[in-house]
Amino acid sequence: MPTPGVPAVLRGDRLVLRYGRTTVVQDVSLELRPGRITALVGPNGSGKSTLLRALARLHDVESGQVLLDDQPVSTLSVRQFAQRVTLFTQSRQAPPGLTVSEVVAFGRHPHRRRFSGASTHDRAAIDRAMAATGTADKADRPVSELSGGEMQRVWLAASLAQETGVVLLDEPTNHLDLRYQVETLDLVRDLADERGVAVGIVLHDLDHAARIADSLVLLHAGRIHAAGDPFQVLTAEHLSEVYGLTVEVATDPGTGRLRIDPLGRHPVVRTLPVTPKETLA
Repeated sequence: MPTPGVPAVLRGDRLVLRYGRTTVVQDVSLELRPGRITALVGPNGSGKSTLLRALARLHDVESGQVLLDDQPVSTLSVRQFAQRVTLFTQSRQAPPGLTVSEVVAFGRHPHRRRFSGASTHDRAAIDRAMAATGTADKADRPVSELSGGEMQRVWLAASLAQETGVVLLDEPTNHLDLRYQVETLDLVRDLADERGVAVGIVLHDLDHAARIADSLVLLHAGRIHAAGDPFQVLTAEHLSEVYGLTVEVATDPGTGRLRIDPLGRHPVVRTLPVTPKETLA
């Protein structure tokens, strides 16, 4: 087995996923590669989060397969898989009575021997994760005292403390204020650029996806509607078709970034305040 933390390729091959008798993902293939961020976007119910959970072995695959470096993940133990792939979700609940650092330490469990305490490397990984997510100053606080946004950053720190070569993130900027949205996106970009991590991320905010993703997978009704780099995928035609409303897309002449403007029934008209001219003497 490769050393834990070494970047790897995680691939879904012709995946079909269901809830009961309802097919929610149909014949979807995608590949997460080291040093690259792949964003899954699309409207509610398009299958984004279900697909991410299947890649994390948390949703049964009806047909097709998930492979880690060309090895079917079904052949790996839970521990082996968790040493190489981590998933951040919003729905986790922290047991009562724990401090922030104790929750972040959960991320080290796949790397620790049974009944062993935290090693020097474990403690260093925990400290790095808390520093990266802005939670270090809360290390000794009970998690019961935290807001929803603060708790989200604690769980993100736990995922980072796992130090895997593949990181899966389901809406990591949800419930965060503007500062921590930007810092989280920067952190995700750093994972790919500086550590060579393969990142798969679900995002509803298309501006966020355009900002950090190397490649995008646009899902609609459980199928891939478009895939490629942001300029290929985030077009007015694709977005208008998938979201069912008029969407305008332009490139900012100053930054070169995509600007996505969904048009509702009530156009927003903003005018700059007019400074009154000085009265002539």
